Amino acid sequence: MTSEITLFVNPTAGRGRGAGAAQPAADALRRAGFAVRTVVGNDAGDALVRAREAVHAGTGALIAVGGDGMSSLALQAVAGTDTPLGVVAVGTGNDFARATGLPVRQPAEAGRLVAEALKAGHERRIDLGRAGDRWFGSVLASGFDSRVNDRGNRMRWPSGKAKYDLAILAELAAFKPIPYRITLDDGEPLEVEATLVAVGNGPSYGGGMRICHGADMDDGLFDVTVVGECSRATLLRVFPRVYKGTHLSHPVVTTHRARSVRLEAPDVTGYADGEPLGPLPLTAGVEPRAVRLLVGG
Repeated sequence: MTSEITLFVNPTAGRGRGAGAAQPAADALRRAGFAVRTVVGNDAGDALVRAREAVHAGTGALIAVGGDGMSSLALQAVAGTDTPLGVVAVGTGNDFARATGLPVRQPAEAGRLVAEALKAGHERRIDLGRAGDRWFGSVLASGFDSRVNDRGNRMRWPSGKAKYDLAILAELAAFKPIPYRITLDDGEPLEVEATLVAVGNGPSYGGGMRICHGADMDDGLFDVTVVGECSRATLLRVFPRVYKGTHLSHPVVTTHRARSVRLEAPDVTGYADGEPLGPLPLTAGVEPRAVRLLVGG
């Protein structure tokens, strides 16, 4: 393994925490004897090109510094390669880091852990989801939650969490069940009226909403959560339970496990790791042991 590693930095993550986090992480790595190169792109596309160039050039590891968006971008560069991935999680949600037991908003500690993992060979081979040419580590979301994202992304005011709170209220006002056709592996398609369908490689999205509570990142299977047809009142009662994963016991919720999932529904966008994939239909499959994640010993 080369002693040169690459910090892949989003300076705007976590309302500017990304820029401040890069330095303590880099200091911890340099103290451990690593040469550190920093990659910051002009935009997401440019950053990914630069990250892939570093991987192809043989960097010893790619270390994502930022939030879930940056981790997702790094996955596009390292998935299916032998380049290890480290995560310095300083974003708002940090679902990927939490699901894998990595430090959150502790950049010096995360840098130290990455250095120790590289020296000792501590890594976890985790599965990833793949939809078309996009990889995802946590959850592919569709339905009510993706429509909230759609609406929030169109809104210019307000900013931050308040924007999505308003988007939730607006979508609740317009809420109605969505006709889905769900195909699990090679089984017969399921025709259901649903509020949302989530395909989980990992358990959570949205900063701790455990929509696929119990999903295991190295079992070769997706956990699929289907919230069926329900009233606005039921949705408002059930939704808060998602933070503890207790929503799975509600009668309107069903769960499945599968290696591949095809989702079909009208006027629904799929989001993977919080990033838009495009309109349904979409087919996602599990790619076992697709990335070498640097973890604590």
